[in-house]
Amino acid sequence: MRADLFDYALPDELVAQRPPSERDGARMLVLGREGIEHRRVRELAELIPEGSLVVLNETRVRRARLFCRRPALGPGWGGGKVELLLLGPTPRGTWRALGRANRPLRPGDRLEPEQPGPELSWLEVVEREGDGTLVVRAWRGDGREAAVDAFERRLEELGSMPLPPYVRRAADAADAERYQTVFARQLGSVAAPTAGLHLTERAFERLAARGVEVGRLVLHVGVGTFRPVSAEDFDEHDMHSEELEVSEELAERIAQVRARNGRVVAIGTTAVRALEAAADPDRIGYVRPSAGATRLLIQPGYQFRVVDALLTNFHMPRSTLLALVSAFAGRSRVLEAYQAAIAERYRFLSYGDAMWLPERLS
Repeated sequence: MRADLFDYALPDELVAQRPPSERDGARMLVLGREGIEHRRVRELAELIPEGSLVVLNETRVRRARLFCRRPALGPGWGGGKVELLLLGPTPRGTWRALGRANRPLRPGDRLEPEQPGPELSWLEVVEREGDGTLVVRAWRGDGREAAVDAFERRLEELGSMPLPPYVRRAADAADAERYQTVFARQLGSVAAPTAGLHLTERAFERLAARGVEVGRLVLHVGVGTFRPVSAEDFDEHDMHSEELEVSEELAERIAQVRARNGRVVAIGTTAVRALEAAADPDRIGYVRPSAGATRLLIQPGYQFRVVDALLTNFHMPRSTLLALVSAFAGRSRVLEAYQAAIAERYRFLSYGDAMWLPERLS
């Protein structure tokens, strides 16, 4: 489908720069078959039918932004600040990263973190890939290569939260808590599964009281989630890869839900992508235990096999996330709802308000 069909004018002032004062205090636009209703996220539990299974993405955001400097080569010559975004480790024990500096980073460059120590003294750029992604190696103070787990621990101490590019400020101490879901477990994302940011322990208590179960999966959100679609058609878009894990336990619980005619509710587009990537090709409504990478791109015309309802945030124009939501509820209907949200001054994107889609409408 043509990418320009997913364009809309998003006023800059509606892009949320801070989270709401309370996680579940965000506004929630309900888009149902009968039209639009305006609620609050804290009311979500009462809208989910008894016997449903709510599926969460329990990935944890890595404190992936690391500030370094180049060593000066002499008085007034060389040096300079460098900002790295650590995307994740490679099988070789190195790390893939994006870099920003006053001059291009090249293999052989040595980078010192702002607070070097015995476990992490410096990083070496060992490769620059064709798309500009760097491969770096971390070194200890004793000259030995830093193990991945040791570097990960140090990164959690030195790094800052990798806020999206449309949040036009530096991350602060509050983001360490608020740009992380309360149920985050498995470290590996460079962006939060943002619909999950709205949920609280109080929400889970209310769900349990209504007879709604909670299941968990993992999809590690990559930096590609922010990459705009430059192709004229989504069919020509090079969809980014993300790692997922759908357990045998979750597959069994989904089967139990189907046996009682219950519904599978996805919290966020990342949960949708993981569930649909793990869909059982032989049985609609079921999943198979799965682990690995997915490049699944969901756009209008896609036939959903697993997800029955969706909580999501408002997404960027011309994005694969907006295409996914449009596939679920219909492009025209979703774009009309977005215009209603703009008129009502909803807050958009990662720290913004939510949309509840109680059923597939396309």
